[in-house]
Formats: sequence, C-alpha cells, structure tokens
Amino acid sequence: MTKSTAARPSRAQSRSAARLAAVQALFQHDMKAVPTQQLLHEFHHHRLGATIDDEEFADAAYTAAEVDFFDDVVRGVIARVSDIDAAILAKLNKGWTMARLDRTMKAILRAGTYELIARADVPTSAIISEYVDVAKAFDAGREAGFVNGVLDAIAKDVRTTENGA
Repeated sequence: MTKSTAARPSRAQSRSAARLAAVQALFQHDMKAVPTQQLLHEFHHHRLGATIDDEEFADAAYTAAEVDFFDDVVRGVIARVSDIDAAILAKLNKGWTMARLDRTMKAILRAGTYELIARADVPTSAIISEYVDVAKAFDAGREAGFVNGVLDAIAKDVRTTENGA
C-alpha cells in the first residue's frame, strides 16, 4: 500500500514552513553572527524535517524546491541586508531605527522585504499574508498589523507592475 497523498503537505504549507524556518535562521544569524554556510548547514541537518515548537516539520514537507526557497531567502537577506534595511527604514515612522525593532520583527520584515524585492514569482498578497502569519506565530498582538502595514508600503514601491499595485 502506498502512502496517502492527503498526508503530504501542500506546496503552500511547505513554503510556509520554509518561511518560518528562514525567519528563525535570520534571527539566529542576527543574534550570533553565524556564518551563512554554517547556518544553512545547521538548519538543513538539524532543524528542517524536525519538530520545532511542537510543530512537526516532516522531511516530506521539505522538497528540494522548498529547501532551495529557504536557502534563497536566507542568503538573499544576508547578502542584501543594507538595501533591505533601507527599504524598511523608509516606511517606519520618523525617529524609528532598525535598532528599535526586536530581532524577531527585523527577521520577519527582512525576509518579507527580500521576497518583495527579489521573488517576482511570488504574488505580493501571498508574501504579505505569509509574513503576517509568521508574526502571529510569534506574537498575536499588534505586530501582525505592523508587519502588514510595513510590507504593504514596501510592496507599493517595489511591485509597481504587479496587477496595478
């Protein structure tokens, strides 16, 4: 008897898990300045396909495409952090700095901004919705609305050709 495909996560679920893992990796990178390759290695071998915060990230959830997606987000944010931070800062209230944001919020906004800038293959609404969900996973307070507002404002600048946005 073959495994039921109903038990397999959808591509959207796999991407959601990859985004959550990317935010965790970026948080770790910000905390400890772990070199990119070492960080990716750790996540590939010890976190992807494991249980994190009581949520099962089964190996089946991470197809090669989703591991590649995770790697692209992590590498892309680290490589372009100055440009990404500038885009975020431009949308924060006057007087706010990146240092004022907690590390989790920085990781969420950086990953979302990277996707808006560099992943034209992913619809704007999907990116914003996914990172709002990531924010909710960490804290159900006002942070989700903050993420929505900042990413939406950035999207209006960088996604001018998508559906009239």
